[in-house]
Amino acid sequence: MMIPVLKKPETNNKEIRKMKITILCVGKLKEEYFRKACDEYLKRLSRYAKCEVIEVADEKTPENALESVERAIKEKEGERLLAKWDDSAFNFVLAIEGKQRSSTDFSVELENIMLNGKSNICFVIGGSLGLSNAVIKKADSLLSFSKMTFPHQLMRVVLLEQVYRAFRIMKNEPYHK
Repeated sequence: MMIPVLKKPETNNKEIRKMKITILCVGKLKEEYFRKACDEYLKRLSRYAKCEVIEVADEKTPENALESVERAIKEKEGERLLAKWDDSAFNFVLAIEGKQRSSTDFSVELENIMLNGKSNICFVIGGSLGLSNAVIKKADSLLSFSKMTFPHQLMRVVLLEQVYRAFRIMKNEPYHK
């Protein structure tokens, strides 16, 4: 389900406050600096929406794994993601082949989703090998931050920062450009 990005709608603070933002991801943050960065953005976001991070277990990938082994790993991780999937949410799946947006367009898109009756927005981040086809096919929208490949742990930080920035833009609050 694609919500068209049109013009910036008028939103009152109560509509935004009812929102729930979920980050559904494969694996735990191992490095303390990633955890601290995520915690900081989750704290900042809590002013605007209820936030939740759901982590599912990742699979160990053997060195020089065959393509069939990598596909099986993505499918296992995908099954775990789909087991936590919320069909009532608007589900963005982060994928390199997804649509790139400016921060302003992303903010307007999130606001339009909220105004169209979705009170839960979920962002899905795959593991180090990416996502299974089943997860990609179930997405309401594919989101890409770049044509480059980034570590999935770093993408969690980048995503949270962009969601935070989107809420600041919605509320016409200053934020670095």
